[in-house]
Amino acid sequence: MKNSFVAALLFAAFAITFNVNSQEIYFPERYATWKTAENGQFKFDKATLKKAVDYAKSNEYSGSRDLRVAILEGFKREPFHQILGPTKKRGGPAGLIMKNGYVLASWGDTKRVDMTFSVTKSFLSTVAGLAEDHGLINDTKDKVGDYIWDGTFDGEHNSKITWEHLLQQNSDWSGELWGGKDWADRPPSKGGLDDWKYRTLNEPGTVMEYNDVRVNVLAYSLTHVWRKPVPMVLKEEVMDKIGATTSWRWFGYENAWTVIDGIKMKSVTGGGHSGAGLFISTEDMARFGILFLNNGKWQDEQIISEDWIKKATMPSVPNVNYGYMWWLNLQGDRHWDSVPEHVFYAAGFGGNFIVVDQKSGLVIVTRWLEPSKIGEFVKQVYGAF
Repeated sequence: MKNSFVAALLFAAFAITFNVNSQEIYFPERYATWKTAENGQFKFDKATLKKAVDYAKSNEYSGSRDLRVAILEGFKREPFHQILGPTKKRGGPAGLIMKNGYVLASWGDTKRVDMTFSVTKSFLSTVAGLAEDHGLINDTKDKVGDYIWDGTFDGEHNSKITWEHLLQQNSDWSGELWGGKDWADRPPSKGGLDDWKYRTLNEPGTVMEYNDVRVNVLAYSLTHVWRKPVPMVLKEEVMDKIGATTSWRWFGYENAWTVIDGIKMKSVTGGGHSGAGLFISTEDMARFGILFLNNGKWQDEQIISEDWIKKATMPSVPNVNYGYMWWLNLQGDRHWDSVPEHVFYAAGFGGNFIVVDQKSGLVIVTRWLEPSKIGEFVKQVYGAF
């Protein structure tokens, strides 16, 4: 009897220790009111965190709230640039700071749906990861031309391109898609049309060039691999499972149609560079961040493999701060001072960010923050812990 009582006490002590040391993450149900952290649940300085939030609120993105105007102004250097897909006037600064899924701070309208620009790329990368998890792509080091044989990857240069090259934005794919020319997207600061058009191509995997035409080539290729529209894949495989609202939308350009199995399908974009891309609320962005915080698992379901998340957040050879369409806070040109190096994040035009810290349990979503202020903002958030 005595031994049984002692054993029970030891078991209880073990259970308490396990619960304290384990990371218990809150997964909100669809349309649920997000739980805020209770007093004393986490150790942080409220005044310092409030200062960080005030900083985000007072440093709104300086571009026009009419995003059609902001896009045309932001990319006016590009020859032939035009709006090809939907746009939407944006709201003001908004955001969430969460630990283990519990809200520590929020500001602005977190339910409002806005364009999210290149944050879309991290969602697109995830669709590629799901394709590998489902066996539709054998390996990201495979040549894309082995899967897409319609001429998109023909030629001495394009035939070398792998899925990994597209995901890391170092393919230097050469061509035109939906009216967008690869060489006209974010051209170098020096030179002119002929210099850009007839440049020497970089060997795939050697030089990173941020380029939406090539990202859209990835989206087009994934549409053909999945044999259904990419937004449908994201909805069925991710967003429904994590309880996202039904308000998010993923658009393509007006002329971006392809035919698969006799069905006409829209091919989406990986950003809002010429309009289109993912339109989504702050709260639904936060759900996506929590999924990656928990290594691809939502409650008891493994939605994205841990192996994929490790691959997606590994630095590429040409750019230590870039993985598979996720930015990495390693020492490099994009490093944020006084912020842990293991942090990774999605980033989009106009100051849209999803920041993930798997070790501390932090997820930070901020919208319409002046992009040059993001490093200081995140530094201030970490100063509260």
